[in-house]
Amino acid sequence: MTPSIRADWLIPTALIALSIVPVVAGITRLVWLASGVEITPENARFFADPVPVVTHIVSVILFSILGAFQFSSGVRRQRPNWHRIAGRLLVPCGLVAALSGLWLTEFYPPTENDGLLLYVFRVAFGWVMILCLILGMFAIVQRDIAQHRAWMMRSYAIGLGAGTQAFTFILWFVLVGSPDELARALLMGTGWIINVTVVEWILQIRPLQSTRYLGAAATETAG
Repeated sequence: MTPSIRADWLIPTALIALSIVPVVAGITRLVWLASGVEITPENARFFADPVPVVTHIVSVILFSILGAFQFSSGVRRQRPNWHRIAGRLLVPCGLVAALSGLWLTEFYPPTENDGLLLYVFRVAFGWVMILCLILGMFAIVQRDIAQHRAWMMRSYAIGLGAGTQAFTFILWFVLVGSPDELARALLMGTGWIINVTVVEWILQIRPLQSTRYLGAAATETAG
């Protein structure tokens, strides 16, 4: 594998690795629901109304995995049609993931450590993700490649928040122990903030290079 090929796949590989914990957790929950494990106070809400959580898990997994490959410059350059078709799948998946997450927040019984601050974080980031996806769609319709790229990156960063949250929780467990209600909310909020901050930093340091490349890819796709 040449250095350029390795570079093309470095970011998608890292993003898939970041998705592993929430993806495995989601698949495990689907297996529990399908196999009918013992109902406990912690999982009773999922068995009482499984459709929203199944919808959320499936859409999040598709959004996380398919979205990672959108960051491969080699795929965008060599297979622009694939990039376009995958994008048309990703937007609905992202919208379903965000909307189902908001539904779960509003209508599922909260757990013991689900406080008001965490509720605010979930609602705020859920609606911001939806807004980013909508703005990304409008941008590509208007052939504004740079803005399309920026808004889609922001939506993906929010959608991948659970991956970063796994690390914030692990670090807290190691250093402090089990988080209380406030700590849990702050740890989850920190995961989303880290992802969005990294995206904004990338957009600041590489705007011209990325815009030129994606503009060429769009021209190639249209032709």
